[in-house]
Amino acid sequence: MHEFKIVKNLEEMGRAGAAILAEEIRKKPDLILGLATGSSPITLYRELVRMHKEEGLDFSSVRTINLDEYVGLPVDHPQSYRTFMNEHLFDHINIDSNNTWLPDGMAEDLDEEWSRYDALVNTLGGIDVQLLGIGPNGHIGFNEPSDEFSNHTQVVPLTRETIAANARFFHSLSEVPREAITLDIRHIMQANKIVLVATRNKEEILRKALQGHITSQIPASVLQLHRDLTVIFSEGE
Repeated sequence: MHEFKIVKNLEEMGRAGAAILAEEIRKKPDLILGLATGSSPITLYRELVRMHKEEGLDFSSVRTINLDEYVGLPVDHPQSYRTFMNEHLFDHINIDSNNTWLPDGMAEDLDEEWSRYDALVNTLGGIDVQLLGIGPNGHIGFNEPSDEFSNHTQVVPLTRETIAANARFFHSLSEVPREAITLDIRHIMQANKIVLVATRNKEEILRKALQGHITSQIPASVLQLHRDLTVIFSEGE
């Protein structure tokens, strides 16, 4: 099943996406929820927080796996993805912090770390629902355009395009990390359900990903093959 929803603005996008995740959490309280960072999911996380506080949406048994983390940023760095998730979601809901996982970008042995993180997803039994954004070059997670689709969690060099796009979150371009640990395409595609949120500035790459040829040069194009994909597209800001 593929569903494409067009909404008027970011707030509607957040409400539509959160409604899907909330329904899945209510059906399965110990849901394995794959999470994404970046600007696109922010209104969705805001709505989940509201639903928890005002409607009693219960996260006490939910377990989360984040897609990625920068290499070289400590967890308390303002731009680490752990900080992002704490600020936008985890600190405002009743989730057990021991059940929230991100890769360790400061690990001394990065090969061992990505291997550990890969095994963690397998131990949990895979992801029930995966939330995604899409990068300007079609990356999902930090799976960048390449000659082949990735089949294991890994450390990846970020492309110049991705570094430039993420520079807005840092004081200068030179501060943007050049590598990240990311879950692979295989784990993403094995999720039972995928929800992708995208904004107006991603319209062109989203069209190529969903309507063009399936190619590892546009990693998100592989989502055409997923059995249960919902795309929520915001026409406005």
